[in-house]
Amino acid sequence: MATNSAGLRPGTTVEELCGLSAAEAARRIADGTVTAQEMVSACLARIREREPEVQAWEYLDEDYALGQARRLDDWRAAGHEIGPLHGVPVAVKDIIDTRDMPTCNGTPLHEGRRTRSDAAIVAQLRQAGAVILGKTVTAELAVYAPGKTRNPHDPGRTPGGSSSGSAAAVAAGMVPLAVGTQTAGSIIRPASYCGVFGFKPTHGAISRTGVLTQAPPLDTVGPFARTVEDLALLTDAMSAYDEKDPDMRPHSRGSLRRTATSTPAAQPVIAFVKTPVWEEHAEPATKEAYAELTEALAEQCDTVDLPDVFQRAWAWQRMLQMAGVAKNYGPLVDRAPEQASEIMRELIAEGREVTAVDYNTALEMRQVLNAGLDEIFKRYDAILTPATPGPAPKGLESTGSPVFNALWTYCGVPCVNLPLLDVDGMPLGVQLVGRRQDDGRLLRTANWLVQHLAALAEG
Repeated sequence: MATNSAGLRPGTTVEELCGLSAAEAARRIADGTVTAQEMVSACLARIREREPEVQAWEYLDEDYALGQARRLDDWRAAGHEIGPLHGVPVAVKDIIDTRDMPTCNGTPLHEGRRTRSDAAIVAQLRQAGAVILGKTVTAELAVYAPGKTRNPHDPGRTPGGSSSGSAAAVAAGMVPLAVGTQTAGSIIRPASYCGVFGFKPTHGAISRTGVLTQAPPLDTVGPFARTVEDLALLTDAMSAYDEKDPDMRPHSRGSLRRTATSTPAAQPVIAFVKTPVWEEHAEPATKEAYAELTEALAEQCDTVDLPDVFQRAWAWQRMLQMAGVAKNYGPLVDRAPEQASEIMRELIAEGREVTAVDYNTALEMRQVLNAGLDEIFKRYDAILTPATPGPAPKGLESTGSPVFNALWTYCGVPCVNLPLLDVDGMPLGVQLVGRRQDDGRLLRTANWLVQHLAALAEG
């Protein structure tokens, strides 16, 4: 087959392939109208174009990526059964172990680190036929100190974190799918800042075996993508039960994708929840944007206040996270403190002050708050709430604030960012939150909201 300098057959362009959803790319590869090598070649061409400015990648071997694609094309050509992600490139956050690539966890303390086995989710992605394109930049040990990545919409602004590279790579058209993690706001926040779809599933829905451990009661793996369907497609591929993860429970593997793309039996009703941090932290442009959004939703949206007990959730989430940072990173940093950032050393010190009584109280109160949320979900299909205080802040010294994410991560409920708003040319995400274990309903409501607002915009 004749190809051009980008590795594509005549008539096929980088722009066309890099603009495909993952679902559409998988369909075309399955029916033979596009090859895995062409998809990977297009992504690599886009990376060569955008990477000098965006700097989303920690590790990328072009020849190795093309070799994976070639083997997948040969497998299909031989008539073998293929998986749902066959030939689709996926980027993986550099705190997730890959047997064939280094995993450095965003710290010089782990420079050159390699493992003999894949993380459970990477093994599942390979089984689904995905091309593991490379490793994306993370903040230091997936906490606060930023990496090198810049916002694709404005290189003078943060992309968010800690899953900085994963969000930026999808936003820049470098890859259709990427995997990130969230312990406070590390999926939803960068998805909002970079203008892509991001999904934090219910805590315990996806295995974390082979993923850097920070705070197990909070740590959650999730996808970045260009559509709600693609979020479900990637989540389905990573959702096999793993007995090595103590927070997973045996479950039947339904199709999140099928539920997400189905039509609701009735138009969803949404609760607009400002949360106790709204007045202090939501920027004026955010307040104005959400006023217009809730007005557009009209009778499909009611404003709902949370009970007073929710005001303490931010302190409880921080206790769980900082205690985890101290336990899991403290011994590493103690060996070479000069190799860690000042903020990392401060967070470890803070975590070491958390008492056992306070920690266990924080664990127990999750059930109390979820009982309150369950009352809301008896009437409403989802909660609408800001994803971030505003668009991505200027400067690269921080990754922005997780203040609108911490509550939902603490409660372990599923959350999705929808890139629906715009402030002065910068994306501003809309966050929807669902009931625990009801991830399909949340994504179906999210898909409905995207389509509903598009229909309203068209008049």
